Amino acid sequence: MMGSNRRAHRSAVALAGAVITAVLAAGCGIRTTSVPVDAGAAPSQVPCSMSAEDVTTQALQGIPVQIYLVCSSQLVTVDRTVQVGDTKSDRVRIAQALLDELEQKPPADERQAGFSTAVPATLQISAARRGDRQGTLRLSEQPEDLPSEALAQIVCTYAESESLAPDGTVVLGGPGNYAPRGYLCTSETKARPKAAPTLGAGTGA
Repeated sequence: MMGSNRRAHRSAVALAGAVITAVLAAGCGIRTTSVPVDAGAAPSQVPCSMSAEDVTTQALQGIPVQIYLVCSSQLVTVDRTVQVGDTKSDRVRIAQALLDELEQKPPADERQAGFSTAVPATLQISAARRGDRQGTLRLSEQPEDLPSEALAQIVCTYAESESLAPDGTVVLGGPGNYAPRGYLCTSETKARPKAAPTLGAGTGA
């Protein structure tokens, strides 16, 4: 008999505790549930995309440009600003400013989103030599000796500049005595930068 009374007492205490918990939860605006709730994984940044806030914080005084970085085995544009002075006709300065941006390690937020660069940090640009075809820019390394992704980044970034590639063809040479070659930034180049960029029409082999 005493055992029955104890069990009844424990049941009453448990029931009272449950009622109090429900009342307190309701008072705090929490909806009670009888099944476990899976809140899911913590929200993460979409690969190869930057929030508007991230882009805004990069805005500095200078000329706004876009450069191509590698992300998810493709080329994707990111916004930058460059300082090239007032000499818009100085193609070498513009080319070097863009190259400097390509060489820099992407900031932390871009790296977190999956962006990287394959362009060597020591690469430099110089003007055309006598006898070079019009529009030539010469790199401090032979273009064909660069990693394919690096060359694709350079070609596609330069192709966005009207002063560097007015007809869409980027003409690049190297330090050696080899004829410059013209390169095109095609949709295939952006989708598969590990393949060599397409050679432009009239380019020597």
